[in-house]
Amino acid sequence: MQDTRPKPTVSILYCTQCNWLLRAGWMAQELLQTFPDSLAGVMLIPGTGGNFEIRVDGEIVWERKRDGGFPGPKELKQRIRDVIDPERDLGHTDRRKDEAPDP
Repeated sequence: MQDTRPKPTVSILYCTQCNWLLRAGWMAQELLQTFPDSLAGVMLIPGTGGNFEIRVDGEIVWERKRDGGFPGPKELKQRIRDVIDPERDLGHTDRRKDEAPDP
């Protein structure tokens, strides 16, 4: 059965005064490579005032000031996955360092 729900859109608000465009672009690239068929797209939104927010359909999944800095790729992908497709396995990204892969 085909899923007819609209695909979610991720938006990344970044501070132009802080020169965070490259960081925002890199994160957008990571998300588009990881979720190529699950996202409608990723929007980059220029802002000011030290803001850096990542949202899925308007829901904040990361906020630099609230969450204490910037997410690493692993944490970002997990947070996005938890919103758009909680049952999805991210493979090695989901494993902790002390966990061995399944045989």
